[in-house]
Amino acid sequence: MTIHPRPLAIATIMIATWAPAFGQGAQPNPGQTANPAPALALTTAQVDNASQPLFDFRESDIKFSLTSLMRTLRDSGHEGWVLAAYPDPKTKRPLIGAGFSLDVEARDHPQSDPLNPHLFLEPSSAQLWRAAGLDPERLNRILDRYDRDLAAWKARGFRRKLIAHALTPDVTDEEAMRLLRISAIQAVSNARAYCRSFDQLSGSQQMALSQLVFQMGVNLEEFTQFLGVLNAPAPDTALTQQIAPAGTTDSAHWKTVQDQLIASQWARLYSRRASTVIAMFDPSYSEEPSAALARVNATLRPAVMHRRRTGHAGSLRVAKAPRKRSPNAQHRRKAG
Repeated sequence: MTIHPRPLAIATIMIATWAPAFGQGAQPNPGQTANPAPALALTTAQVDNASQPLFDFRESDIKFSLTSLMRTLRDSGHEGWVLAAYPDPKTKRPLIGAGFSLDVEARDHPQSDPLNPHLFLEPSSAQLWRAAGLDPERLNRILDRYDRDLAAWKARGFRRKLIAHALTPDVTDEEAMRLLRISAIQAVSNARAYCRSFDQLSGSQQMALSQLVFQMGVNLEEFTQFLGVLNAPAPDTALTQQIAPAGTTDSAHWKTVQDQLIASQWARLYSRRASTVIAMFDPSYSEEPSAALARVNATLRPAVMHRRRTGHAGSLRVAKAPRKRSPNAQHRRKAG
């Protein structure tokens, strides 16, 4: 499977148009102020008024904790956490927080599965920004400042300032959490649109698919074999009981789902993040997460990264085995 995944450390949210309700009722509340709260203590009520026109979401409809998903995405070992606008390493477009895209336009994402009644929700960055309860004029100011800084520093200089933690914050920690929450809600909503049986999945499987959507956006459409196996009709129970022991068919199905992801270019390029996500599709993950992860790691092999040798100090060099000299060469050296 050949894919073009976006960088996993950059969870760019691919946004698109859906339903005529967009733009209605999503205006920010001028009197709304941010309530000081711990980093992961935002409640659904804090964003419901703004997000309702975009998403019909209730946390009771999912089997995992949305807070757990947000904590995973905020982890520096995954998406990271930056409170200033910074450039995507590949596209140079501005990101913030856990990789929230600041300038993505709305786009169409049609539902191609006639058996799935759920539609994809792909609003613009500005719509998600408003849905998080933030001032749209402030977003424009952040984008203007970002464009000026990028022109002055270039991408490499921007990166150096990012690594040195020298960027001036554009949002508070609480505001970045609002953006992360609305992005996570969108990912859950679109995960349901990708999977017909989303409501029947286990909590860990729902969370794994939601993470995939958060990371990949519409690029997940390219995982056609994975989606085909994921949405394959369940086999006839009476027939499978005659030919296989109870429970083995279900395990075999999810093993096939995992194998489709393991064989992908995404899994090989980003093996550390991918192994955890793939392991969560294992039906026994909630009982034995370490064992499920070990089974994936035993199969998944990261891609070999080839780097050119340069004369610059600090460059990565590939160690080579010493070359054997022929006896004739050794004789000539002694003679010389």
